[in-house]
Amino acid sequence: MSAFQRPSKPQRPAPSAILAANPVVAVMRANHAREYAPVIEALVRGGVRSIELTLSTQGVFEELPLFKERFGTDAEIGVGTITSVDQARQALDGGADYLVTPAMVTAVVSAAVERCIPVFPGGLTPTELLAGWNAGATAVKLFPASAVGPGYIDQLRGPFPEMRVVPSGGIGIDDAPAWIAAGALAVSLGGPLLRDAFSGGNLTELTSRAEKLSRLVAEAVETRAAK
Repeated sequence: MSAFQRPSKPQRPAPSAILAANPVVAVMRANHAREYAPVIEALVRGGVRSIELTLSTQGVFEELPLFKERFGTDAEIGVGTITSVDQARQALDGGADYLVTPAMVTAVVSAAVERCIPVFPGGLTPTELLAGWNAGATAVKLFPASAVGPGYIDQLRGPFPEMRVVPSGGIGIDDAPAWIAAGALAVSLGGPLLRDAFSGGNLTELTSRAEKLSRLVAEAVETRAAK
């Protein structure tokens, strides 16, 4: 290798086929991860198949392999709220299909990229988002998205036309199409989608909300592609 050559960087992990088919991520938070299974089933029935298990919930690492076995190829199971490389490695060793961070921790991005696992690091400012993108992120997570609105993606596309963005935080079901129209790779929803699912809420109604969200996003994707 000459003095002017640099080692090649690992290839940026691509979004999964599941996320491409329905660009929606459901963000799960409960008292314990053992509560997740019936809620995941309801979401999958409604077409939402990308599931983020947050580390603000107890028991995620213990339950992760069980969810992977139970849901197989019906859903992809990622781990979110990752803030350290140790957490990232534990999630990867447990079989996480992707990683999500709430803030820009580029070492976590590198840990996922090294294993060719999709990773979505969180940031708000252009500086933070560019740092994650340059580190090899599959897409950067715009968080909290409700603080800026869909027009922010249009502004980012000026200096960063290739950057893929997934907005998260404060996005309602009816807000999702505007984000897709603005160019988002996918949308990430927690409370507005799940509502009372972990406190005795009707899971049939959750499936209906997932179906509505899936339909609205699919229509927005189709409209964007036709332009």
